[in-house]
Amino acid sequence: MSTIDHEKYEAVIGLEVHAQLLTESKAFAPVRPEYGAAPNTQVTPLCLGHPGTLPVVNENLVRYIIKMGLATKCDVAEKSIFARKNYFYPDLPKGYQISQFDTPICFGGFVDIQLEDYDKRIGITRIHMEEDAGKSIHDQDPYNTLVDLNRAGTPLIEIVSEPDLRTPQEAYAYLSKIKQIVQYLEICDGNMEEGSLRCDANVSVRPRGREKFGTRTELKNMNSFRNVERAIHYEIYRQIELIEDGGEVVQQTRLWDTSKMQSRPMRSKEEAHDYRYFPEPDLPPIRVTEKMLNDIREELPELADVRRKRFIDDYDMSIDDAVTITDSRYLADYYEDVVEFLGNPKSASNIVLSEVLRVLNERSIDIREFPVSAERVSKLVMLKEDDKINSSAMQDIFNEMLIKDNDPEELAKEMNLIQVSDSGFLEPIVDEIIENNPDEVQRFKEGKKQLIGFFIGQAMKASQGKANPKLVKDLITKKLND
Repeated sequence: MSTIDHEKYEAVIGLEVHAQLLTESKAFAPVRPEYGAAPNTQVTPLCLGHPGTLPVVNENLVRYIIKMGLATKCDVAEKSIFARKNYFYPDLPKGYQISQFDTPICFGGFVDIQLEDYDKRIGITRIHMEEDAGKSIHDQDPYNTLVDLNRAGTPLIEIVSEPDLRTPQEAYAYLSKIKQIVQYLEICDGNMEEGSLRCDANVSVRPRGREKFGTRTELKNMNSFRNVERAIHYEIYRQIELIEDGGEVVQQTRLWDTSKMQSRPMRSKEEAHDYRYFPEPDLPPIRVTEKMLNDIREELPELADVRRKRFIDDYDMSIDDAVTITDSRYLADYYEDVVEFLGNPKSASNIVLSEVLRVLNERSIDIREFPVSAERVSKLVMLKEDDKINSSAMQDIFNEMLIKDNDPEELAKEMNLIQVSDSGFLEPIVDEIIENNPDEVQRFKEGKKQLIGFFIGQAMKASQGKANPKLVKDLITKKLND
C-alpha cells in the first residue's frame, strides 16, 4: 500500500448540511422542539403519525430558509411545493417525511471560503425545507432499540453543495462558513454535538485530469468539524487503495466510527426513485412575493465577510485580527460596543483580543455569557489611557471585574492600584534616588543613557508601584540633565 501514488487521483466532494432551525415550534405542528427534554414529551398526534391529522406550515420555517438563500446569493423561487419522501424507519411514524424534491425554494447560490494559501467559491445547488425524523437510540438497552420522537417534525433546511470541493480541508472550511452564516442570521445555533447542524459527505475519486466522476459513497454520523475532515480523508484513501488493488468502489452509505477512526458500510445508497416522491397533498404551494423578499432582505444582518472588510478599512485592523473578531457575530457586536464607548478602535481590539478572548477560551463560553459588559471594559481601558493605572494593574483589575460588579475605578482604589501623578509627591522620591546613587548619576551624564531604566525602577520600588512611570521618567530626565 505504501507504494501507491495518491497524487495520481483527485477527490470530488459534495456536502449536504442539515441545519435545525431556531423556531418556536415544529415545522408543521404547534409544539416547541427543545433539546434535552424527557423522551417523547414534545409530541403531538401529528408527530406520532395519527390518522386524520393535518400539517400547517410554520411561517418562520419559510422566512428562515429565505434568509439563508439570500445570504448565500441563491435565487428564490416564486412558487415551490412540498413533497412526501416515503421510507420506513422506526423513528418515522408517518412512514414519510415532508420535504421538497424538484422545486426547492432556494437554488443556484454560492459561498466563498478562505484557506491558508487560496480562496475558492463553492456552488450551492439547492436549499430546501423539510422536517426532521425522530431519534433511534441503540446503546441504552442490550436487546432493544429505543425511539425518542421529540425531534420528529423539527424544522430543517438542507443545504446541498455542488461537487466543487477537492480536499478535506476545503470541506472543513466550507462547513465552518455555513455554520458562521446560520449563526450570523440567528436561524440555527450550529451545534454539531447536539445535532442541530449535521453533515453528510458524498465522496468519490478519479484520476487527475479526467472529467467523469467516480462512484461515490455517502458518509454519515460525523458529529464534529474535525470528524468530517478525518472521515473524508479516510474515505479518499480507502477508495484510492481499493482501486489500485484492482477492486471497485460500490455506491453505498457508510457510517463513520469515531472510536476506530474508520468508515464502515451501512446500506446501499438510495436514489431519488427509491423514495417514491410525490407532491404533499395536505399543504398548499409556498408563494414568495416581492414584498416578502424585500422585507426579509431588510432583516439581514451585515455578514462576516462584509464586516471583516469594513473593520480592515474603517478601523485599520489587520486581516488576522479582523477574521478572529468577526468569526462570531456577537463578539463583533461586543467589539463595536467597546469602540463606541472608547472612541479608539486599536485599544478596543487590544483588550478584546487579549483579555476578553483569554477568558472565553479558558471558560469555553460564548461572549454572550461573558460577565463584563462592553461599557465596564471600556472604563477600565480609559483608566489605563488616562495614566491612572499601569498595565499590570489593569490586568489585576480586569480579573477582579470577572467576579465583582463594581466600577473599575472603585476596584482600582479598593485594590490600592491608582497611579500617583502628583509631582509634589514624586519629586522628593526622585531627589532621594538621585542623591543616593551618585555613581549611576555620573555614568548617566557620561553617556550611559540606558541607566534611565535603573532610576525609574528605583522610583517605582520606592512608591510601591504607585508612581506614574511616564511622569517619573520626565522628572528624572529633567533633573539629570540640569
